[in-house]
Amino acid sequence: MAETSSLNSRRPAPPPTLGELAALVGAEVVGDPNTYISGAWPIDDATPGCVTLIDHADRVDRLAESPAAAAVGPTDLPECDKPMLLVADPHAAFAALVQRFRPRSTRVSPGVAPTSVIDPSTTLGDRVAVGSNSVIGRDCVIGDDVQIGPGVAVGDRCHIGAGSYLAAGVVLYDGVRVGSGCRIHSNAVLGADGFGYQQRDGRHELVAQLGSVELGDNVDVGAGACIDRGVYGPTRVGEGTKIDNLVQIGHNCRIGRHNLICSQVGIAGSTSTGDYVVMAGQVGVRDHVHIGEGAVLSAMAGVSNNVAAGETVLGAPATPLKQQKLQMAAVAKLPQLRKDFRKLRREVDELLEETAPQGSTPEAADDPARPSERAA
Repeated sequence: MAETSSLNSRRPAPPPTLGELAALVGAEVVGDPNTYISGAWPIDDATPGCVTLIDHADRVDRLAESPAAAAVGPTDLPECDKPMLLVADPHAAFAALVQRFRPRSTRVSPGVAPTSVIDPSTTLGDRVAVGSNSVIGRDCVIGDDVQIGPGVAVGDRCHIGAGSYLAAGVVLYDGVRVGSGCRIHSNAVLGADGFGYQQRDGRHELVAQLGSVELGDNVDVGAGACIDRGVYGPTRVGEGTKIDNLVQIGHNCRIGRHNLICSQVGIAGSTSTGDYVVMAGQVGVRDHVHIGEGAVLSAMAGVSNNVAAGETVLGAPATPLKQQKLQMAAVAKLPQLRKDFRKLRREVDELLEETAPQGSTPEAADDPARPSERAA
C-alpha cells in the first residue's frame, strides 16, 4: 500500500478541462466542458489538444483545419465545430491562459545574493531582492518589494520606489529617482551625461551635467534605452509613460504622462511633451520644441517645430497628416507629369514650326533647352 501511495504521489496531475479554464477567465463554454486542454498556442503554432485564439469571424475557417482542441473567441463569433470559450475580451483571456500553461516570472527570490555589494548607508525595504553581482552605492533608498536582477549598477543617492523591477544589466547613475511600480529592462541606462558641449579654443568641452533623472510611477523603460541627466535639474518622465527598446531621451526633457514612445525614437535635449503623446518608430525630435497633448508623431517623422495638441504629423520635415498625404500623392505623380510636360513641349514646338512664316526660324528653335528635350 505504501508503495502504491508513493507511485500515486509521483503521477502527474491531469491537464485542466475546458470548464476549468472557463472559470479562470470568466468565459462561456460552447461544447464539451470536460475536454482536456494541453496548452495554449496561437493558431499558426497550434498543437493537438491545445486551446488557440480566434479573435475575428473571418478567421473561423482556419480553426477547422487546426489541430487545436478548442478556441477562445469573442461573444459574437459564429458557431464552430470545435468547443469554444466565448468572452468579451478574447485577447486578455487568451493571455491569461498562456500564463496558466507557461507562467512567466521576472521575480527574484527575496534576499541579497552573496556576490552583490550594497553600501551600509543604503536603506532596503521589506522583501527586496537583489540578484548576483549587483552593486548599490551610498545613501540609496530601495522601497518594499523591489526586484533587482543580476549585474545591476545603482549609483549613490538613488531612490527606487516600491514594487519596481530592474532587469539584468540596468545602470542607474548617481541621483536617479525611480517611481513605484516601474519596470526597467536590461541594459537601459538612466542618468548618463547629456550630449552638451561648447567649443573653447578649438576643442569641444562638456558643459555642466549636474542634474538627474526622475521617473514617475508605473513607467516602463525598454532594453537598451538611454535617458540622460539634466544640466542642472532633472530630466523627467511622467507617470504611466511606456518607453520602448533603443530610445534616446536627451538632457532636460520633460516627458508627460502616459506617453507611448516606440523603438529607436531620438528626442533631443530640452524638449517637452504633453500627456498621451504617441511617437512611432524612428521618430526624431529636435531640441527645445513642445509636442502638445494627444499628438501623434508617425513613424520616421522628423520634427523640427512645435506640434499642436491632438495633431498627427508625418514625414521629414514633419507636417500635418493631411498636408503630407497631399504632398506624397503629388510626388508620386511627378514621373507622369514630367512625361506629359515633355509631350506638350514637343507639341508646342511643332505648332510653332507650322505657323512660322516661310524661311523664318521660330523663337522656340533658338531656345537651347529645346533641342536637348527633343533628343530626350
